[in-house]
Amino acid sequence: MEIEMPEGRPAASNRMVRPAGPSPPATSSMTPREVFGIICRHIFLIVFLTLLGLGAGGGTWKLLQIKFPRYTAKTYIQVLPPVETDPMTIGTIQLQRDVLYGYRQSIANLIKQQSTMEDLIKRDNVKETKWFARSRGDRRKAVKYLKKHFGAYAHRDSEFVEISMSCRAAREAADIVNEMLGLFLAGRKASEQGEISNRLTQLEQRRRDVQTELDAADKGLDDVRAAYDLTDLERPAGRYFQHTITIKLNNLEVQKDELDLAIKQLRADIGNLQELATGPITEQVEFAVEQDSVMTTLAQQLVFQEAELSSRLSKFGENHRDIRSLRESISKIEKRRELRKVEIGEQIRIANLENARDSLIVLQERFEQLEARREEAEAKKKQLDIARVQYDKGLKIRDERLAMLDSIKQQIEKLKIMHDDPKTPKVLAVGQAPPPLEMVFSRQWWLWFPSGTMLGLLLGVGLAFLVELANDLVRTPSDVARYLRVPLLGIIPDASEDRQARRVELCHAVRQAPYSVVSESYRQCRTNLKLCGSAESMKTLLISSGMTGDGKTSVAANLAATFVATDKKVLLIDANFRKPNLHTLFPKAQIDDSTDRFDFGLSSVLTHQCASGEAARSSGIEGLSIIDCGPPPTNPAELLGSDRMKTLLAEQSKNYDYIIIDGPPVLLVSDAKVLARLVDATVLVINAAETSRGAAQRTIRELKEVNAKIVGCVLFAARSIKGGYFQEQFSSYRKYQKKAKLATGIA
Repeated sequence: MEIEMPEGRPAASNRMVRPAGPSPPATSSMTPREVFGIICRHIFLIVFLTLLGLGAGGGTWKLLQIKFPRYTAKTYIQVLPPVETDPMTIGTIQLQRDVLYGYRQSIANLIKQQSTMEDLIKRDNVKETKWFARSRGDRRKAVKYLKKHFGAYAHRDSEFVEISMSCRAAREAADIVNEMLGLFLAGRKASEQGEISNRLTQLEQRRRDVQTELDAADKGLDDVRAAYDLTDLERPAGRYFQHTITIKLNNLEVQKDELDLAIKQLRADIGNLQELATGPITEQVEFAVEQDSVMTTLAQQLVFQEAELSSRLSKFGENHRDIRSLRESISKIEKRRELRKVEIGEQIRIANLENARDSLIVLQERFEQLEARREEAEAKKKQLDIARVQYDKGLKIRDERLAMLDSIKQQIEKLKIMHDDPKTPKVLAVGQAPPPLEMVFSRQWWLWFPSGTMLGLLLGVGLAFLVELANDLVRTPSDVARYLRVPLLGIIPDASEDRQARRVELCHAVRQAPYSVVSESYRQCRTNLKLCGSAESMKTLLISSGMTGDGKTSVAANLAATFVATDKKVLLIDANFRKPNLHTLFPKAQIDDSTDRFDFGLSSVLTHQCASGEAARSSGIEGLSIIDCGPPPTNPAELLGSDRMKTLLAEQSKNYDYIIIDGPPVLLVSDAKVLARLVDATVLVINAAETSRGAAQRTIRELKEVNAKIVGCVLFAARSIKGGYFQEQFSSYRKYQKKAKLATGIA
C-alpha cells in the first residue's frame, strides 16, 4: 500500500540521474505558499509584537500629549512679481513660473537667515514668552531652536510664502509668527523705501546738473546768434524751409548760368556774322535789302519802265528809238539797283556784327556784376552754414538736456509714487496668525496607533523571516529542490510525530510498525528507487550521509526490509569500519559448533581471511543476509577500494537481488568516496534536524568529484511544521488506514 508523495518531490516516473559535473545554480526565491507557511509558523510571535507595537504607539502618543505638547501657528505672505511696475501705466508683466518661484524661495531664505532670527529674539514680545524663558536668555540656543522649528516655505504653484512656528504653547507660537511677520515686513518696507530715497536723492542731483547744462546750452545759442548777427537760424519743423540768403544765392546762380549761356550764344553768333560779312549775301540780308526805300523806289521804276517797254514794243518795234531809250533806262535802273543792293547788304552785315559785339560787351559787364553779387551771396551762405552748424550742435545739446530733464522729472515723480505705494516692498501680509486649535500632526492618535501597530507587525514578520532565514538546515522538500538540486527519493517523518512508530526501534520500523506513516514512507522510497532505473543497473546501493548520526543506518536497514517484503534477496553490508552498527541491530545467533566462523566480516573478506560466502550470515529475517564490518582494519580506505571489494560485489550480485551497503560519512572520511565509485548507485541521507545546507552541498560536491552516480536523496526525520503538509498527511493516512482495516474486517 503506497500513498501520494508530498509536494516538492519530482515524480518517480520522471526521475533521472544527473551526470557528474557542476549543478545549475539554485534559486532562492520563495513561493507564496512558503511565505504563508512561515507566517503561520510564527503567528504568535507576529501577533504579540503587533499588539506590543499598538501599545507602544498609544503610550508614546499619550506621553507626547502630556510631556511634550506642540502647536504650530502659521500665516502667509503674498509675494508680488519681482519687477518694477510703472505707476503711470495699467498692466501686468508675465514672468516664468520658475523665476517667480525662485524669488519666493529667496524671500523664504531671507526670513530664515540668522540675522533675522537674531532680530526676532530681540523683540520685547518674544522675550516675554515662556519659550524664550526656557532658553534661559541664551540667544545662541534660541536661534538654534528657531532654525529647527521656525519654517518659511515658498509655494511653487501660488504666490505665497508660508511662515510657521512650533512650540509648546499655542498662543506663543502665534505671537512669535506675528512678530516675525511684522519684523520682516517692516524691514522690507524700510529697505525698499531707503533704496528709493537714495535713488530720489541721486535723481535730484542729476536734475540740477542737467538744468545747469541746459542753461549753458541756451546761452551758447544766443552767443551764436549774436556772433553772426543772425536771428533766423532755426529751421521750422514739418515743412521745407530755405533762408533768404540761400534763396538769393540760388537765384544769382540761375541768372549767372543764363547769362553765361547768352554770352556763349552771342559769341557763336558773332563768329557767324564775321563769316557772313565776307561771303555772299544771304536770304536774310536780301530780305532786309528789299525793305530799303531806295530799293523799293528803284523796283517800282523798273516795273514801270518794263511795262512801258512792253506797251511800246507792240507799237513801234524793236529798233525804235523809244524802245532803245527805254532799254537803256531799264539797264541803268538795274545797275543802280545792284549797286544799292551791294551797298545796303554790306551796311547791314557790318551793322549786325557791330551790334553783336556791343551786346557781348554789355553782357560781359552784366556777368561781372552778377559774379560779384554771387560771390558776396556765397560768402554770406558759408557764414550762414557755419552759424547753423554751431547752432544745430548747440540746439542738439539743448534738446538732449531738455529730454533728459523731462525723463528725470518723470522718474522722480514715479519714485515718489512708489515710495508711498504699499506694494513697493513686493511682500504683503495676508493676515495675522491665529492660535492653533490642535496639536501638530506628530501628536495625533490616528498617527501613533496605526504606526505602532504597523511597526510591530513589520517587526514581527521581519523577525519571523529572520528566524527562518537564519536556520540553514535542509528541512523540507523545497529546501532540497532549491539548494541541493538532486532528486528526492522519499521523506521519512520524525518517529516522535507518528504514534505507531514512537515505541519501536527506528531501524526496524518497517517490520515492527508496518502500518505507520514512517513505514509507508520507506515503501515510497523503495518504489521511487526502483523507478530510477532497471533492476540490473541498481543492484548495488551505497547508503551514505555527510556526517555521522544522520540516520543512514536506519535508512539502509529499513530499505532492505522493504525489498525483502517484495520477495527479493537482499545482502546488507556494514562498510563503516570506524563506527559499525549492524552487528547490534541484527545480533548474531549463538551456535555451538564453529563459533569462530561468526567473527568473520567485511574486513576478513578483504584481507583474504575468509571467502565472501563465509562472511555472510543470517539476520533472522527471511531473505535478508548480513555482512558485518569485522575486525577494524588499519587501512579501511585502501581495503574498500581494492580489487577484492570489486570481486566481492560481483560475486554476491549473482546470489542476491540487491546489495545495500551502509557506508561511512562522506565529509569525515574518504571511505565513502572510494565505495561510491564501485557501486551502481548512491543514496544520500539528509537529516532534517541536523544536516545544514552547506554540509549537504559539500557532500554532493565531494561525490561528484569522484564521478559517483547519485541516484537521489532521502530526507530523514522531517518534522511537521505549520503551513506544511505532514500534519494533513498524517491525518489523511490514519483515516485511510482506518477505512482499510474496516473494509478488511467486513470482508
